[in-house]
Amino acid sequence: WVPTHGQPHTANVLWAAGGPLLVEGPVDVEMPDGTLVRCERPVVALCMCRRSRRQPFCDTSHRARSRADTPGSSAPGE
Repeated sequence: WVPTHGQPHTANVLWAAGGPLLVEGPVDVEMPDGTLVRCERPVVALCMCRRSRRQPFCDTSHRARSRADTPGSSAPGE
């Protein structure tokens, strides 16, 4: 993969358990339909829980209810 500006780039990515994927920005995200979504922020939070209303970006919806399969999260009723 080569970014649109033509220079190879290595991105720093942090995957925090139970939270979003943090990517050093700015970033271009290619959506399933082929459109590009650009974010100019220095750190971009990409949604991993699929609850965000701002896909592909995180809106902190994961904080309301954690997934049972996320390490460190409690199953319902615990």
